Amino acid sequence: MSGPSGPGGGPGFHAGELAVQQRAGVREEAARLTRMLDPADLRGGLGRFLAGRTFAALTARDHDQRLWISPLAGSPGFLSVRSATTLDIAAAPRPGDPLHGLPAGQPAGLLVVEFAARRRVRLNGTLAAAGPGALVIEAEQAYGNCPQYIGQRILAPIETGTDHPGADNPVRRGTGLTAGDRALIRAADTFFLGTTHPDRGNDASHRGGTPGFVRVEDDALWWPDYPGNNMFNSFGNLAVDPAAALLFADFGTGRTLHLSGTAAVDWTGPGIAGDDGGTGRRVRFTPQRVVSGRLLPARTVATGQAYPTPPLTG
Repeated sequence: MSGPSGPGGGPGFHAGELAVQQRAGVREEAARLTRMLDPADLRGGLGRFLAGRTFAALTARDHDQRLWISPLAGSPGFLSVRSATTLDIAAAPRPGDPLHGLPAGQPAGLLVVEFAARRRVRLNGTLAAAGPGALVIEAEQAYGNCPQYIGQRILAPIETGTDHPGADNPVRRGTGLTAGDRALIRAADTFFLGTTHPDRGNDASHRGGTPGFVRVEDDALWWPDYPGNNMFNSFGNLAVDPAAALLFADFGTGRTLHLSGTAAVDWTGPGIAGDDGGTGRRVRFTPQRVVSGRLLPARTVATGQAYPTPPLTG
C-alpha cells in the first residue's frame, strides 16, 4: 500500500517501492503512474464495478497478529459503496478461515477480481468494522490494475445453503504441506498474495501463470516474476517487511489453501532455469502456518481463454 510521500506530502511510493523500482531500472516508468495513488474515490465507474462482483481477497491479521489473505464471496451487490471512501461488504471470512472473527481497527488490503473480463481493483485502507457476515473498509487508495496474467473463468452464481466447514468438511491446521496441498499448488494458474508495510498497511494482489509456474520444493515455494506495471507494490513491501501470505483456491470444489509465512525476492539475473518471464527475479516463500479446507462456496466454473503467459523453462 502506498501513501503520502511525494513532494509537498502528496501521494507517492514508499521507500521500499522506490528502491525496487530503482534496482529494476523502471523509476521513470513507475513515476508516470503516481496519480493512481491519489486518495480513493469509490463512486462512479469504480463503484459500479465493485457492485457487480462476486469475489474478493482480503489481507489482514488475525488476533495473534499473523498475516493472512482470505477469500470473500457473495452475490452481486455484496460489495456496496456507501460514500467516496466507505465500502460495505456483506460477507466475512467463514468459520474455519484463519481470519474468521478478525479484529477491526487494523489495516486492510482488498483485491476485487472479475475473472471473465480480466479486470481487478486494489483497495487499501482500514478495516473500520468487522462482525458476523459483514465488514466495513475505509479506503485510502483504490485503483485498477491491468488484465495481465488473469486466467479467464466464468463463475456461476452462488447458490444458497452452500456447504460450511463441519464434521464432514474438516479444516486442517498445521505447519507443513501435504501431498494434496502440493498438488493444488502445482495445478494452480492463479493465487493471491498478501504483503504488508509497517506504516502503509496491508496489500492484496494477484499472481497468474501457466499451471506449474509456482514451484514446490519440500515445504518451500518459489515463482518467477513476470513483467508488470512497474509499480512493485508487493516487492516494495517485501523489501521492508518479509511477512507474506498466499491463498490458493479451487473455485469448483470450494477448496482453499491458506499459507502464512515469509517471502523474499531473489535477483538471480535473467536467463537461468525457471526465469520464465525473463526478468531475472523470483520470489521465495517459506510457510510457517497452513490452513486447508473448503472455505469457499463451491460453484460451477466455465474456463475461458488462458492469458498468454510465458512457458515454463525449468
